[in-house]
Order: sequence, then C-alpha cells, then structure tokens
Amino acid sequence: MERRRVLLVQPSLQPPGGGNGVAAWMLQALTREHHVTVLSWRQVDVDPINRFFGTTLRRSDFDTIQLPRTWRAIPELLPVPASLIRSALLMRYTRRFHDRFDVVVGGHNETDYGRRGIQYIHYPTYLRPRPAVDFRWYHRFGPALDRYYRFADRLADFSFERMQANLTLANSNWTAAHVERFLGIQARTLYPPVAPAAAPLPWSDRADGFLAVGRISPEKDYQRLIAILARVRVHRPAVTLTIVGTTDRHGRRYYDQLRAAAVAAGSWVTFRHDVTREELRSMLASHRYGIHGMREEHFGMAPAEMARAGMIVWVPNGGGQVEIVASPDLTFDSDEEAADSIGRVMASAGEQGRLREHLASRVQLFSAESFVSTVQSIVRDFRE
Repeated sequence: MERRRVLLVQPSLQPPGGGNGVAAWMLQALTREHHVTVLSWRQVDVDPINRFFGTTLRRSDFDTIQLPRTWRAIPELLPVPASLIRSALLMRYTRRFHDRFDVVVGGHNETDYGRRGIQYIHYPTYLRPRPAVDFRWYHRFGPALDRYYRFADRLADFSFERMQANLTLANSNWTAAHVERFLGIQARTLYPPVAPAAAPLPWSDRADGFLAVGRISPEKDYQRLIAILARVRVHRPAVTLTIVGTTDRHGRRYYDQLRAAAVAAGSWVTFRHDVTREELRSMLASHRYGIHGMREEHFGMAPAEMARAGMIVWVPNGGGQVEIVASPDLTFDSDEEAADSIGRVMASAGEQGRLREHLASRVQLFSAESFVSTVQSIVRDFRE
C-alpha cells in the first residue's frame, strides 16, 4: 500500500468538543497508514486527547505545524471567539505549503486550501444567517456581522467553487441534506466516532434514573428535560435526573439559571460538573436511561454515547440525533409525548428489552472502528 503524505488541518484537537474529537480520530486513522502532519492553531497535546476521546495517539506518530505567533496575535486578543477569522487565517496559511502533500484533509466544515481536498462538515459555516441556537450577543449587529463575514472571506481568499470541488463528508444525513440544499454539494455521511464504553453493568444492577449529558448551554434546553421528567414523576416519583456537563465563560449565566431551576424542582435533580472522562464512562455504564434536549442537534455525541453504553435514550424529533435512535418510540415533539413514551417504557420490561436490542443494532454505525476504517478507505482512494 502506498504511504501518502497527508496534511490534516484543524484549529484544535484538544478536548472537549465533538468536532475536535472527529479530528482526533481522523488522525488516529491516518497515522496507521500514512505520513501525517497536523496544521493547527493550538499545539497538539496527545495525553488529554487520548483520555477524553479514547484515542491511542503517540506524539511520535505524526509531525506538527502550528500557525505562527504573529498570525495568531490579533485574534487571540479579541473579546469574542473570532472562529471565522481563525479559520480564514488557517486556510490562507495552508496555501504556503499545501503542494508538499499528496492529500489535504480538513475536519472543520467548508474549506478552501487552494486545491481539491477532503472536508468534513458538522454544520455548514456558509449557511447564513446562523441558526438561532448559534447566536451570541455579537450576532445581533446585522450590518457589522455582514462586514465581518466579508472580511473573513477576503482574508481567507475563499473560493466557493474550489470549496465545492472538495470531496465532502457530513456528520449525518440531516446535515448532508442541508449541505446539498444550501451549498449545492452532494455529501457522503460519515457518522462521528464514539469510543467504546466502559464495561456496562447488567440491566438489573443499573440505576433506574436519567442522565442528561453535554455542554451547559441554552440550546441544550435542560429546563425542558426537568419539565418532562417532572411529568413522569407524577406516576413514578422515584425517577431522578442527573445533569452532567461542562461550562465555558459564555455559558455561566445560563448555568446559574439552570441551577435555580433545579433547586426549584427539588432534590431529584442533581448536577455533576466537569467530571473526568472515566467518571462519565462509569456513569453511562451504570444508568438505564438518557434524555437529550437540543431540538435540532446536528448529530448528537451524547445520545450516541448513551446508546453505545447500553442505555435507552430519548431525543427531540429533529436533527441528526433521530438517526441515532431510529425509532418513533424514542423521539418526541412535545413534553407530553415524551413523558407518555418514557412512562410506557419504564412500566414494561418487554419494551425495555426490545428497545435495548434495537439500539444495540444501531451503535456499530457510529463506532470508532467503523469511522477509522472508512476514513482510511476514503483517503486511500482519493485522487485530486
């Protein structure tokens, strides 16, 4: 087999973040067959990557190039994330030496590296305006935001036509449909990798309660989950909810609101904040049920991890997460529908067994093993 020179371009591979996890597993897949160099905004520290995402990377497996400090200086001083500016600079810098490589792979949405490459789209960057769940305070200034978009595109010297020529991967059929509708590209679905779960406890030994896992942020709609399970508790008062999440500086206000809502609900709602990866794996392996709140999650790493750990998980009827559970019994459009479905399943050992078997048949689709072999095949066959 031909060992190719592969450039993997990604702002960061450091945890947390589903996109960074996808890039880390891309690196895992590619280093087994090719000479790989990572070009990133941040340095690559493999120990936290391996602990969080379940990879087994070694620092000697690949080379690295970090964007020069002079290129990083201004964006890092801004009071906003400036993700578009960072991506633009990364694209522009790539063109300085992309011809040294046989294949250029990007794990950070639409890319233009000055040549045809492989791009992985989690949700289209160029679908503008952004959906409401992505909005922050700085998105309220429409004219200024439009100028910001134009500036970032000029900075990147972005060509829509070159981007369309890439081989495009998407994290779900739902995202692929958006890519085709809004960008005019046919994308191949490659589900993100979910690392193997900890050894699951027998169903009879698991806690008869719910986990909700993810970033503590308004779009995750944890208050709705509290309201749904409060309905369930009318008939099953022993039901509990544990919210397991991380908070960044932009989500602190919502975190305080959520804590207040939990206190008002009662002691059956608890928080586990910033747990280690091993602690989370243990919690997934020891609980029966999971529930997710984001209405149009692009894929849904948390529901996928719950399903792979042997849990029964409910999700809103929208987005790529529907493809994870693939059952009308595990999706809901309203709080009432969710509570009714949950109550029905919890009351029936037969329904629990049926849904567990169904989810077990789904998890191979988004296993790390499947992701690795598919990435290897795609890069092996890629030609400019």
